[in-house]
Amino acid sequence: MSAVRSLRKLGRAALLGPSPRHALPDAIEHVAKAHRAHHPGADLDTLRRAYVLAESSHRGQTRKSGEPYITHPLAVTLILAELGAETTTLAASLLHDTVEDTDVTLDQVRAEFGEEVSYLVDGVTKLEKVDYGAAAEPETFRKMLVATGNDVRVMSIKLADRLHNMRTLGVMRPEKQARIARVTRDVLIPLAERLGVQALKTELEDLVFAVLHPEEYARTRELIREHNAGPDPLAEIAESVRTVLREAGIAAEVLIRPRHFLSVHRARTKRGELGPCDFGRLLILVGENADCYAVLGELHTCFTPVMSEFKDFIAVPKFNLYQSLHTAFADTRGRVAEVLVRTHRMHRVAEAGVIALGDPHRTSGASQGETAGADGERTDPTRPGWLERLLEWQSHAPDPDTFWAELRDDLAQDREITVFCTDPGSTTGHVATLHLPAGATCVDAAYARYGAAGHALVGARVDGRLTPLGTALRDGDALQLLMAPEGTSGPSPQWLEHARTPTARIAIRAWLDSRPEDGDRAESRTEPEPDGLTAEGIAEETAGEADAGTDPETFSSARAARAREKSAAVAGTSDTPVRLARCCTPVPPDAVVGFAVRGGAVTAHRENCPTVARMAAAGRETVPVRWQASDAGCRVTLHAESLSRPHLLADLTEAIAAEGVAVISAEVEPPREHRVRHTYTLRLSDAGDLPRLMRAMRDVPGVYDVVRATRDLGAS
Repeated sequence: MSAVRSLRKLGRAALLGPSPRHALPDAIEHVAKAHRAHHPGADLDTLRRAYVLAESSHRGQTRKSGEPYITHPLAVTLILAELGAETTTLAASLLHDTVEDTDVTLDQVRAEFGEEVSYLVDGVTKLEKVDYGAAAEPETFRKMLVATGNDVRVMSIKLADRLHNMRTLGVMRPEKQARIARVTRDVLIPLAERLGVQALKTELEDLVFAVLHPEEYARTRELIREHNAGPDPLAEIAESVRTVLREAGIAAEVLIRPRHFLSVHRARTKRGELGPCDFGRLLILVGENADCYAVLGELHTCFTPVMSEFKDFIAVPKFNLYQSLHTAFADTRGRVAEVLVRTHRMHRVAEAGVIALGDPHRTSGASQGETAGADGERTDPTRPGWLERLLEWQSHAPDPDTFWAELRDDLAQDREITVFCTDPGSTTGHVATLHLPAGATCVDAAYARYGAAGHALVGARVDGRLTPLGTALRDGDALQLLMAPEGTSGPSPQWLEHARTPTARIAIRAWLDSRPEDGDRAESRTEPEPDGLTAEGIAEETAGEADAGTDPETFSSARAARAREKSAAVAGTSDTPVRLARCCTPVPPDAVVGFAVRGGAVTAHRENCPTVARMAAAGRETVPVRWQASDAGCRVTLHAESLSRPHLLADLTEAIAAEGVAVISAEVEPPREHRVRHTYTLRLSDAGDLPRLMRAMRDVPGVYDVVRATRDLGAS
């Protein structure tokens, strides 16, 4: 009712017309009073001129409620004045609808009030539906967010504008009320939270709650009414706390802070029945940071603390500027009270967020009453990572539907983490600090760090350990991103499952859309191992290579015979057939040893093959074997250890073919912890080519080791 009475008062004042020239109009006296409470030295002439222009340009216009239209910009300006906004913001607030709804032009605003006021007015001016159609609303928000990136006061005005519109939403049709409430819930409330403007956020939450959930709202309102009808036990507990702090010599203000409607509803949903102390919290305000911890010590000494409720947002502030100590304690009667402890300055920032920071462009030379940055630095609330990320990804989302959907998803992330990223092989020791939403993965980090070059991600180490790309990062993680040379690798469709940020999702979709054949091939694989290859994929990607297969143990006898024909190893007697062992595939000039096998043949093993040690321990006699000059070539089995990525098998096969080496068989094990082993059995024309071949395989992006195989296949 107080809001309605205030509106009527503003309407009557506006109808009386402006006051004599240079006098402060009656209609903005209450705005001036609220403004000077925060900024005693503020020049009110700018406000007077802004009101005169707004009142004259809106004259004759009415709202759906029947009130003069000027009552709306006046109410919005009063909201901002009470939160401590500086003069420029208030002037722009008075004028925020003039360019959109009257004949006043942006050039007129700029000529009379300067560039900053015109920028703020332009930032909150809606785009015309006649020009943008259904895209008008998302594109208007995009425009406001881009403008907010340069001056956060744009969004401050928009939030206050939406709050007053929500207060007066009852005159709208029910379906329009619901639509506006949903946009407020999904976009404006998360923005208010991120900008730290809790005073606006909590009231917006209650207003949305009443529109979208009227039955739950009515039940909650009745619960609060019943609670308020009796004595509040928190009053007695607050007095006990005052006594404790007074005796400890700590100057503090102890207040009872009632929970707002949605907070009570959430508490009841979480806890079931609410106790008499669950309808509010104690708020303790002190002068200095050290006093906060002194208060905490007294509370935990004189009462029984509930340690699970303790949180220190002073040492580690929230990403939206919020600082406080949170705790809870039980008094001698077992009543549990939740407590917030903060300084008066913290309280101003907690309530008003970025509005309390004033002009982000003002330096230490600011006039009296204006907020300035410490040591002359710019006090810029647009520095938090969430806004920078938002501005980055929106520039790559030309489609308004994509932008609108991604914006809602992005704003649904209500926490932020910090990870410390180093470049692989860096000798400078440079560490990049990445601010990411909670739940972000290594894929998100790659695109946050490198933009579109994040396509080249092939692996990651978290705290020194190789980890899958879909691993969710935690606050404080040390991250190393392993990148392939640009253009040699790219994302798979599975990356969309790993990506949590719009920056990553939009970039991955764009890459996949530009290469539909890659996405189709990856989707067609029968086993959806993340970033890996299946047996079917192996057969597909090695088709056309010599003697390709999936398992060296299942080759036909004809293929096996071809692989062993005219061996370059001979036993003591030249007419004894010698076979090269499949477990270690020796090649010249390996030191070799033989064992006689059935059929009068000899199997040659490398001396360090595990099979040799086992057979010797079993009493098997060795047969001397030596190499002889031959142009028949040799066979070798290699293990390629790599980080899993799409098309790795194809790239390895291409590198092998480029060395003139025939592939007898290829096998890929299922990925484990984002690592995968490729096993190749190869035929070389000259054993001396083996070191060069292994180097070429190691040069393939994602491959970190190539070794000769020593598999234990049992007794020969």
